[in-house]
Amino acid sequence: MPRKQSLNLTEAELRLMDIVWDKGAATVGEVAAALPGEPGLAYNTVLTTLRILEQKGHVRHTKPREGRAFVYRAVVGRKQASRNAVRHLVRRFFGNSPELLVLNPIDDGDLSQQALRNIRNLLAEGQK
Repeated sequence: MPRKQSLNLTEAELRLMDIVWDKGAATVGEVAAALPGEPGLAYNTVLTTLRILEQKGHVRHTKPREGRAFVYRAVVGRKQASRNAVRHLVRRFFGNSPELLVLNPIDDGDLSQQALRNIRNLLAEGQK
């Protein structure tokens, strides 16, 4: 039995989404060419990943009047995708408690004094 498909972005999907978000619209070839690093991903790998993103509802393709290549556009914005990822993180690792997520780096001592001051200032502004 196949496992349930996640609506969250994998690392590979996020790399392609970053390109589509930056370009606004792109063909498979344009996405493949824009990928950093050598060697890049194969055309078919990019195509398969874009099809998966379309199944998940993150992109949509159209066929232009001229040319043969489908053009992919983001349906979900970068901000919405990041919010979905944070919600998933909060549900999965922090018992659906945003407070526990925020307290985690504070409890670990991972924040500088400047970062803590910035957080306090933001909280104070939010209470006004």
